[in-house]
Amino acid sequence: MTIRKPSADRTDRNGGRRQALLFATLALPFLIGVYALVLGYWARPQTSGRQLRLDEFLSVVAKNRVGSATILAGDDRVIGSYDGGNRYWVDISGGHETLFARVTGALEQAGVPTAVRSQPLKALVQPVSMLLPMLILADVMVVLALVAKGGGQLGGFGRAGARQVGEGEPTLTFADLAGADEAVEELAEIRDYLADPTRFAAMGAAVPKGVLLSGPPGCGKTRLARAVAGESAVPFFSISGSDFVEMYVGVGAARIRDLFATAKAAAPAIVFIDEIDAVGRSRSTSAAGGNDEREATLNQLLVEMDGFGAESGVVVMAATNRPDILDAALLRPGRFDRRITLDPPDLRGREAILAIHVGHKPLAADVDLAAIARQTAGFTGADLANVVNEAALLATRRQAAVIATADLGEAVERVVAGPQRRSRILSPADKRRVAVHEAGHAVVAASQPGAGRVAKISVVARGHGQGSTMSMPEGDRILATRDELHDRIAVLLGGRAAEELVLGQPSTGSNDDLARATGLARRIVTECGMSERLGPLAFVSNGEETAHRWSDATAAKIDDETHRIVRDAFERATSVLLANRAVLAALTDELIRTETLEGEALASLLGNIVPPADARLWEELAAQAQLAAAAS
Repeated sequence: MTIRKPSADRTDRNGGRRQALLFATLALPFLIGVYALVLGYWARPQTSGRQLRLDEFLSVVAKNRVGSATILAGDDRVIGSYDGGNRYWVDISGGHETLFARVTGALEQAGVPTAVRSQPLKALVQPVSMLLPMLILADVMVVLALVAKGGGQLGGFGRAGARQVGEGEPTLTFADLAGADEAVEELAEIRDYLADPTRFAAMGAAVPKGVLLSGPPGCGKTRLARAVAGESAVPFFSISGSDFVEMYVGVGAARIRDLFATAKAAAPAIVFIDEIDAVGRSRSTSAAGGNDEREATLNQLLVEMDGFGAESGVVVMAATNRPDILDAALLRPGRFDRRITLDPPDLRGREAILAIHVGHKPLAADVDLAAIARQTAGFTGADLANVVNEAALLATRRQAAVIATADLGEAVERVVAGPQRRSRILSPADKRRVAVHEAGHAVVAASQPGAGRVAKISVVARGHGQGSTMSMPEGDRILATRDELHDRIAVLLGGRAAEELVLGQPSTGSNDDLARATGLARRIVTECGMSERLGPLAFVSNGEETAHRWSDATAAKIDDETHRIVRDAFERATSVLLANRAVLAALTDELIRTETLEGEALASLLGNIVPPADARLWEELAAQAQLAAAAS
């Protein structure tokens, strides 16, 4: 990657500036010390002996007790000796000529030898005390100016502070990416333009000025931008959107100008603004006031991006998790011409990402990355990198030479639910309740077509949970039907239903399940429009209320529908458990004995589940559940 080096003249100027800054910095304490010396010692009269009041002095003079007198013209004092050698001094700084005449007349009348000392240096105290503060202030201003010109902390206040990837740092290429083939294909044009812009100019094609990367956290937006820079071998300036926002109006705009000026001077180059929503939020939702700092910064960004022509050789790339809140002027053609959406990778992409991250790590021969990819549905690239790193740490902890399949499996569980807490010792009663709860989840999940295959059940505490039930989807799914969402709610409530059915009453272990089930049911009603009573209406968009508030009557209907969905799912879960009480009991006993079930042992137990065949059987099982609840 190309890095520009300063010229010899610029180096000489920087050296002279540093010397001047050193001299001015050392001169500042010297000037302050001299000023303190002038005020503290030179300007103050230095006389010894006893101070006499004016009346005392005139009395002593009248009694011929004063042996000598000297008038200090600069200090406005009279000093001398009296009573055979005792020193005295009298302050006559009143400034009145009559006072001076009175003192000298008394001394002359008493015949006291009197002298006058002019003190010419004292006359310099006043001009020096006025000149030194001016010199000190001038020195401070020189220091600040040199610091600002040299790019120090004060001078960098208005600088962007963008980080440039330099020589010697590891660079990324498209070969280091996986799971984002469409995004790489779109960005290949940017690489080709930066590598050979004349080819595009000859064709008359205009390459996009800006590329906006959007997607969930961890999908590789920053890695994509760095890979484009690595492929095209051009300077790459990276900065966060929050670095532009300051409490002082105008600082953010100054940093925007400095960033684009620096990039244009190093063209061809890439400017990457991470989390651009921090500065590019829509002005309609920003703080009130026409001179708001964020709005001024956004305006400057709009001007700078619109001012770059195709011949500038600067491509602006930005990343955000919330493209919906960006200002419309920022997204118009001519600024961010191309928008690339990144989603969590599919099965093939996850396998390729895992292969990249384990490429330089010792891996056991029997490790099946495809199986690990199937277990990590919904994981982003960052999650998968964390899984591989956790597996390497686990292998190191047990002093193994290679990473085994068990390490990767445990790493997946650690990422999903947290590390095991085997120090949490459960009483026999609590252990049985946790086993019943997790077995209830597994039985209901195995009977629901939209719940996925149950891969593992454990009563070992992880994170905040006392147990876990892991389901593995049959394939990558982007959409979910209404029946599948209802199946998920039934699975979430399976643990509580099993506790009530087997142990007679629920426990606090169902709190998280209830919260997730209620939230999903409310989203079915308010976001997905899947309520038969309310119809295909959306009351919430992207987790936020729509512009039109609903009435109290509609809010009551939403609450009723949410309650109905959860209640029906709970009754369905109870019906499934009633139809499979033998399987529920066998799973519970086996979990209490082994603490963890997976593989063939789990599949053989769940293979005996009898799902209800039709709606009539559902109704009969629901009626049995109600009778059992009334009897208990």
